Amino acid sequence: MSECNHDCGSCSADCASRQPASFLEPLNPQSTVKKVIGVVSGKGGVGKSLVTSLMACKMRARNHRVGILDADITGPSIPKAFGVHETVGVTEDELMIPCESQTGIQMLSSNLILEHETDPVIWRGPIVGGVIKQFWGQALWKDIDYMFVDMPPGTGDVPLTVFQSLPLDGIIIVTSPQDLVSMIVAKAVNMAKKMNVPIIGLVENMSYLLCPDCGRRISVFGESKAEEVAKEYGIPMLAQLPIDPKIADSVDQGVVEYVEAPWLDEAADIIEKM
Repeated sequence: MSECNHDCGSCSADCASRQPASFLEPLNPQSTVKKVIGVVSGKGGVGKSLVTSLMACKMRARNHRVGILDADITGPSIPKAFGVHETVGVTEDELMIPCESQTGIQMLSSNLILEHETDPVIWRGPIVGGVIKQFWGQALWKDIDYMFVDMPPGTGDVPLTVFQSLPLDGIIIVTSPQDLVSMIVAKAVNMAKKMNVPIIGLVENMSYLLCPDCGRRISVFGESKAEEVAKEYGIPMLAQLPIDPKIADSVDQGVVEYVEAPWLDEAADIIEKM
């Protein structure tokens, strides 16, 4: 092999200098996180944070150590769902100490670093991206088996930061039963493929309402297209969540940990086998 003349234009060798640089943010040496699962949606308002919360509770109920990184910096809702309102602590090494829910789920969210949780987060994209990196690399995550990342909706700058900066082992795509579901899912699927991130499957929220009198399923938002969309893109259909006022009330009361969510058992089984 000839000596490198540092002129890449006249060389065909596949050396290290030609390899793309990794943008992964290093985890603090004092932290341990085994698996990182992103929860994404092509648009807002489909229940992504709810699915994140329920999946975290499901894995915690199976005796795994669980963390939630709330990457939806400008629209955080994870702490309220768990009834967590204190601010994060800091170690002597200036590492953030995640807050814990009643059952021991560790979490970091922008609401937990603000003086008042109702203060608006008026930050530009680079600052938001920097905060997400800090939540991952400058925090003391204690022996996490499964980290769930509640990602902001869409495919813009901030979701891109998560895809590039965090070592995602897979993503769950959340959608709702509307005509534009195919387009929205397609955006999330195509972004995951471009970033080489595995897709665990599709979860449809607000799929149906059970009549309180006769138990009949009512398709409030029209007939579901999730299964055919999942089949079209070759991804598993993990669950269809109902519209249930009790779930909404539990989230509002900060007791999402006590919601029974049998619809997500299959998703939890798949994640455990990863």
